[in-house]
Amino acid sequence: MPERILMIEDDQSLSEMVGEYLGKRGIEVTAKTDAESGLKLLERGDFDALILDVMLPDLDGFEVCRRVRARSDIPILMLTARGEDTDRIVGLELGADDYLPKPFNPRELLARLRAILRRSGSAPRTRSRSLRFGRLEIDRDARTVRVEGEERTLTSHQFDLLCVLAENPGRVLSREALMNHLRGHGLEAFDRSIDVHISRIRSAIEDDAKKPRRVITVRGAGYVFAQKQDGDSET
Repeated sequence: MPERILMIEDDQSLSEMVGEYLGKRGIEVTAKTDAESGLKLLERGDFDALILDVMLPDLDGFEVCRRVRARSDIPILMLTARGEDTDRIVGLELGADDYLPKPFNPRELLARLRAILRRSGSAPRTRSRSLRFGRLEIDRDARTVRVEGEERTLTSHQFDLLCVLAENPGRVLSREALMNHLRGHGLEAFDRSIDVHISRIRSAIEDDAKKPRRVITVRGAGYVFAQKQDGDSET
C-alpha cells in the first residue's frame, strides 16, 4: 500500500510537480493550498506524513505545525522560501521532523521524506495527550488544567502558553522564544503581555502566586517550568 502524504503549499505548480515526482515513486500526494482546508483534511484523512510550507495565505506554517503537533505525531517536513536559521530552529522547536529550504531538488525532498517516514515507522512516537506534574494535570485534547483534580480557569492564550512551558520543563525560555512559539495567537507584540499571562497562570495553578514554585522567573533571562516541586509524588 503506497504511503499517503498531505502537502499544504500555496504554490499549486510546485505541489503538482512534487505530486507527480513522488507519485512515480509510489507515494500518493494530496495537496491543499491553504492551512484551514489542510487542517480539516488532516483531521479526516489517514496520512503518513505532512509536507508543510511556512508561507501560507491564511496561517503561517509555524502555527499550523503547532496545531498539528498538539494533537498528532504525524511526521512533518517543513518548506520555506526564506531559508533563515531562525525559521528552521523555530520549526524544529515546534515539533517539525525536518526542514527544507526552497528551491530544492525533488530527489532531496524524497530522501528527507523517506528518512522521516523510516524514523516514524521504526520508532513510533507515543506522545501522551496529557501532561502530569505531581498534582498538576494539563489535558491538551480537552484544553483543561486541573490541580488535585480541580479544574482551573485559563484563557486560550494562557493555556497555550502553559503548554509551551510544560513541554519544555527545566529549560529557560525567554519572552522572545515564548512569543515565537505562540506566533499567530493574537498576543500583543511586546514582551510585557507575556508577563501578564504568566501572572494569571500562576494565580490559577500555584499554591501561592507571589511565591511561585512551578513557573519560575529567571531574572534577565525569562521563565522556566519546574518539573518537580515539593509535595509532588514520585510517579
